[in-house]
Formats: sequence, structure tokens, C-alpha cells
Amino acid sequence: MTTTNEVAKPQVLQVEEPLALISGAELPRYDLVYETYGELNADASNAILICHALSGDHHVAGVDENGKPGWWDGYIGPGKPVDTNRFFVVCSNNLGGCRGSSGPNTVNPVSGRIYGPDFPIVTCKDWVNSQNKLREHLGIDTWAALIGGSMGGMQVLQWAIDFPDKLRHALVIAAAPKLSAQNIAFNEVARQAIMSDPDFHKGRFIERDTTPKQGLALARMLGHLTYLSDDMMGSKFGRELREGKLQYNYGVEFQVESYLRYQGEKFATRQNFDANTYLLMTKALDYFDPAADYEHDLSKALAAATAKFLVVSFTSDWRFSPERSHEIVKALLDNDTDVSYAEVESQHGHDAFLLPNEHYEGVFRSYMQRVWKDIEALGGAA
Repeated sequence: MTTTNEVAKPQVLQVEEPLALISGAELPRYDLVYETYGELNADASNAILICHALSGDHHVAGVDENGKPGWWDGYIGPGKPVDTNRFFVVCSNNLGGCRGSSGPNTVNPVSGRIYGPDFPIVTCKDWVNSQNKLREHLGIDTWAALIGGSMGGMQVLQWAIDFPDKLRHALVIAAAPKLSAQNIAFNEVARQAIMSDPDFHKGRFIERDTTPKQGLALARMLGHLTYLSDDMMGSKFGRELREGKLQYNYGVEFQVESYLRYQGEKFATRQNFDANTYLLMTKALDYFDPAADYEHDLSKALAAATAKFLVVSFTSDWRFSPERSHEIVKALLDNDTDVSYAEVESQHGHDAFLLPNEHYEGVFRSYMQRVWKDIEALGGAA
């Protein structure tokens, strides 16, 4: 699969009415930055919403003005599984993000200063509510499909629960119905790495004209480590030494150490991800537990869902293991929901949903063909 050459142009939805958040806080107004690909058909029946993962954003496909490809460009574009010759694809930067949507690095309209740590905690339900405003703005009655991997898959689940009549298909990829204690623990260690950085300044680092780069790098190193599988790391790095022999010091000796430090440095500097956003996103992940509102019964939580589902997991993903996808599938089957399930063989761990894989691409493409047939049945394919 090759990169789509189309230059993607971000757009901004400015919502001037308040958004009541699950935490009890309120955003007096907010912006959502989004990109679209393809064309909306006459009856708006071919619209697809892509929900991004923790460090993702609205730039999901094509290239930006700097020539950078979208984070899922391998699967979205002309002739690709999510074919933009057929579908109108939308992806927004979540509230609390740092790529233009209202978040910690934007200005608080009330105080006139950068939000920083004052930006309120947001949850998956809040993201879905704001995305629903984008749906209304675009004149889309019902999404043909919602698609998301990892944290994006959690948003798809939340949509199916909160707005069951607003999506016809739900693709939940490498996700889970809630985080395990181990996953919450990983997130807490990452947050502590950021907050203990002397350049964090209690979240007001932008006002101090600095960045907690060391804390961000450590958080990313930990996160990246959990996204990879032991087999993949073993085959890629093994115990290979960087200098060919042991140095007997605390410097970088093994290639895997060098790789992780590079990933951390790249995230903290080149990608320049906002530290407060990282804290917010991991907290939203921790809080996600839709069954909690239904007597902790996932089957009851999904009882109102009317969408058809595709659930995909990857064999080496130990962060969101196939067993977690099995929980989702079981809950859907308990309600006689139309659900397809694929467990894809991969050595790439949690990152597998972003990477080329012949089996995965085939499943993805086949299911999107089914989505297209439903659009044709509605008469919207002409």
C-alpha cells in the first residue's frame, strides 16, 4: 500500500454553545479540528468517521502541507480498504488533543490564558458528544460506519451505546471494553514520569517557555514498550550490542535501548506532543468502562446497539489481548447482534493495527465492501 498524494487540509468547527462534561465541568465553547477525504454523496449515506488512538490526531490519510503521511494512510485512500473513491471519510482531533482542537495548549476563553492543567478532564463519552456535533454540522444523519483502533475502538463502542441510531456499522480494532489493572498501572507510571520532570511546572510549562521533554520521552518509551511484542523485539533486536562488545557502564549498550531512547526523543521533540494532553488521554483511557452504567454488565450496555460489528484482534497484542475482544464479541452475541470477528496472526503486538498485514487488510477490505453494499442498497451509491 502506498501513500496517497492528496494534500489534506484541516478544517475547524467552532462550537459556541457550552458542552457539559461527564466530570461535572463545562466547556463554554470549543473547537474541533478535522480533515475529510473523498466526497459526500447526495443523500449523505457514504460517510465514515475514523476515531483516533492516544497519540493520533485528525491527519489520518493523505499528506499534510509538509508532506507527512496520515497515521493510517496505508488503509485509507483511493483503492485502499477504506476507499475514498467510494466513501467520505472524516477524522477529528479529540477534545483535549494538541493538534488544534480545544485542549491544554489552547487559550481558555474565560481567563484569556493558556488552559494548561486547567483544561477539564474529558472522557470517551465527551469525545463522542463533541463528534456528534461534527456529524450534525456536516449534515450527516447516520454514519455508514465508525472505525477505530485501540482508544479509537473504545470510542466506536461508546458511539454504538450512546447513539445507536446514528451508525450502521462499527469496526472495533485492537480494543477492549475497559482497561485492566496492569494497563492502568502503565498509564500511571507514564503520568508520573511526566509530572516529576522539573520542567513540568505543575502543568504550566508553556507559560514558562519550556517542555518536560525527559518526562515525555520516558512516558513514550514505556508506552512504546507495551505496544510491541516480545517475539517482535527478540527478532528485531535480540541481545545485539550497539558497539559490538560490552562497555560495563550505564550508557546505551544494547540496540533495543538505543531504539527506545530514539522513540522517546522523537516523540518529545520532533512530534512535540503536549504533556498535559498525554495526561488527559491516559486518564480518559483509565475511566473508560461503559458497562459500569449497566450494573457492570457489558451485554446490557450493548443491548441497545443496532449497528453491525466487525471486531479485530491480533495474536501478539498483550496490551489489548484477543481475550478482551472476545468479551466484546460475547456481549454482542448475547444480544443477537450481527458481529464478525477476526483474530489476525501478527508479531507486531498492539501496533499491528497500524501496520501492513495481508490477512488484516483482506478482512478490512472485505468488510468495507459489505459497508458499501449496504450503501448501494440504500440507493446512495450512484
